[in-house]
Amino acid sequence: MDEEGKQLGVLPTQDALKLARERGLDLVLVSPGAQPPVCRIADHGKLKYEQSKKEKEARKSQRGGGLKEVKLSPKIAQHDFEVRLRKAREFLEEKNQVKLSMFFRGREMAHVDLGMKVMERMIEALGDLGKAEAKPKRFGKNFVVIVSPK
Repeated sequence: MDEEGKQLGVLPTQDALKLARERGLDLVLVSPGAQPPVCRIADHGKLKYEQSKKEKEARKSQRGGGLKEVKLSPKIAQHDFEVRLRKAREFLEEKNQVKLSMFFRGREMAHVDLGMKVMERMIEALGDLGKAEAKPKRFGKNFVVIVSPK
């Protein structure tokens, strides 16, 4: 194949190399296992660049399943709750896991039940897109739960 993509047919290696050099390009081996081996006349650097771009695009579309965090507070306002809920829904729609974390400061530790209600409300609101892997766990002053997409 030449640089425009036209088939040149079966050529001896020497003739193909001569043709490539006349055009100021390289003879690139595309399929070495084929009989006869398949080559193309192209700029090797440009070919490698295009190949790396395709691989990068494939990796980008393959990605998913990452872990995103949404932080809550036991005395969160309704609007703030809705903003965080909207963000968590976005993450779940992108097939990412969502880590809901809540930090208790000072005397808030005396009202852990209020924080748990907020956490349960968030899990319930995300119920159509994902499900909690376990009940919220306590790590010192933090409560954490991971919600996975359905």
